[in-house]
Amino acid sequence: MLAGELYLADDPEIAADALRSALLTERFNATSAADPEARRAALAELLGELGEGAEIRPPLRVDYGHQIAVGPRTFVNFGAVFLDVARITIGADVQIGPNVQLLTPTHPIDPEPRRAKWEAAEPITIGDNVWLGGGVIVCPGVSIGENTVVGAGAVVTKDLPANVVAVGNPARVIRKIGEEGDGKAPTPTA
Repeated sequence: MLAGELYLADDPEIAADALRSALLTERFNATSAADPEARRAALAELLGELGEGAEIRPPLRVDYGHQIAVGPRTFVNFGAVFLDVARITIGADVQIGPNVQLLTPTHPIDPEPRRAKWEAAEPITIGDNVWLGGGVIVCPGVSIGENTVVGAGAVVTKDLPANVVAVGNPARVIRKIGEEGDGKAPTPTA
């Protein structure tokens, strides 16, 4: 699984990791807004890395948690789904809108291995200072370059370079950051 090869998710070790994650996620999601220290402690125990000053608002859903690295000063709004069968790396100063999904799992196109419950995963990397608008979906194996802005509701199926604005389904680059906009680009929403 960790090497990105096909695996069966009902392996006892994988099931134990999933249970650990479910219990920690449940604890994090139940923390009181009045107790930020308990919230951060639960999150630090769940995730592989949690940068200084990073904030994630519940509810959060993950597969395992320990495959997720969140950089310093990153903000993740309500309703994030980070399926970390493969590694998810989120840089520093990233802004992630509500209901964003980072999805590393893949399944065979062939019906027989899919019926047999084989699956795999590809890592996702989000560069420093990226802004993912509300409802963005990032597909397996995608990297998004630093400073890039992805408009609300976009589905990112392929890598995006640094310093661009991308929108749509599938997401496409509409301009480089710093160029004169045409006034038609939608503004991402946090």
